[in-house]
Amino acid sequence: MKETSSPSNGPLVQSRPPLWDFKRLFQPKTVAVIGVSLKRERHPANVIFNKIHLRYPVDVFAVNPGGGDLFGRKVYTSIRNLPRPVDLAVIAVRAEYTLDTLKDCIDAGAGGAAIISGGFAEVGRLDLQDQLADLARQHGFPFIGPNCLGIYVPGRIDTFFIPSERMVRPESGKVALVSQSGGVLVDQMTKFAEQGIGFSLGVSIGNKALVRELDLLEYLAADPDTGVIAFYIEGFARGEGREFVQAARKCSKPVIVLKSGKTGEGMRAVSSHTASMAGDYAVFSAALAQHGIVEAVNEFELVSFCEALSCYGEPIDGRVGIISPSGGHGALAVDICSRNGLSIPAFNQEQQNRIRADLSSSVQPIASLNNPIDLTGSATDIDFMAATEHLARSPELDAIILLLLPYTPEVTSDLSARLSRVCRRHNKPLIAYVPHVERYRMLIEGFEFNGVPVSPSIKGAVLMVKALKRNKPC
Repeated sequence: MKETSSPSNGPLVQSRPPLWDFKRLFQPKTVAVIGVSLKRERHPANVIFNKIHLRYPVDVFAVNPGGGDLFGRKVYTSIRNLPRPVDLAVIAVRAEYTLDTLKDCIDAGAGGAAIISGGFAEVGRLDLQDQLADLARQHGFPFIGPNCLGIYVPGRIDTFFIPSERMVRPESGKVALVSQSGGVLVDQMTKFAEQGIGFSLGVSIGNKALVRELDLLEYLAADPDTGVIAFYIEGFARGEGREFVQAARKCSKPVIVLKSGKTGEGMRAVSSHTASMAGDYAVFSAALAQHGIVEAVNEFELVSFCEALSCYGEPIDGRVGIISPSGGHGALAVDICSRNGLSIPAFNQEQQNRIRADLSSSVQPIASLNNPIDLTGSATDIDFMAATEHLARSPELDAIILLLLPYTPEVTSDLSARLSRVCRRHNKPLIAYVPHVERYRMLIEGFEFNGVPVSPSIKGAVLMVKALKRNKPC
């Protein structure tokens, strides 16, 4: 197997990653938390242990060389002394103890580990990090980290050392997010939860001494619970970026990348955070575009792209029809579409006449139908349904953006579900804008329950369509 050098993440990185068995790591039934404290109740390891013990359907064991009792549960002196082998070991000990701890995990038959501990390549201890990776590779033992938060799978496991009351977690869903930064992952989890976007898996890989993006891409490409794969990447080993792009291009699922280290200052920040090598961003970005891999330029785009691609996986050309009860909203949407490479085809007079004929008598004389369609504030459900039906049937459009203002007087709470079914019947992607206010929850849910993504901003709705276009190879 060919190997390439990586001055920032270890002397040798395998250019073709092994297919690790991640089942016990990501679907554990038994967990050991190594490094719990009998003196500090809110020690990170204690937070992890207590969270798993109280909230997740796994058997969890506490480990500390001194033994004792923690939250009424026995503390074992070693993972070797547990009553049975565990699937996942969460290692939260001081850096100098991690190598011996990892040996114990391997000898005890654990299925893998998340090394939460810091103090490795990010502070100049590349030698210790390499020793961990070499040992694990010899024994075919997968571990995440070090210097990471680890693993979050809704309803299964959460190894983050953040207290439950301080975290906002997405429900189960189709999006897997792999992040070098634990902080970015937690922040995105909050945004995803606010948008109603579900997770299949969240992984903080930190220094990625062993398990890297390529390994997880290979696993997630075959994971039946994952429909969209997203990455926050700080840097690659030498030559690894090319391999990542090639693997993502072959993946049958949409792959989204948010990359930091785009500037000289950003590259220095990346190096001090996880000791990554940022590389030439312009070359990497061009390669993503060339191969149809979606690049999010910021966190806002990442959320919008993930939501859209979890609902619609097929690429489009980017010809958009816009429906709104407000001319101003439609004009704003057109500007944003134009800035993002989407086209707004004008409707000829014959097309407009056909749409107008199906509108309500009060709206027929005042609606503007030359894309964007302005149904005016007098629009009823009938008008929205008629306009959407015509646009959904049009072969000249690839997607519809619906700017639905819930305070339009004659719009009912059933409209969102009815419009969703129209577009689903015609296999036309529909993206909705609805202000995210609790009193509009029924409208939002009518879309979401029918697989239509909803954005609380016009820009977000446009970005969702942009994601569908950028999922198409150049």
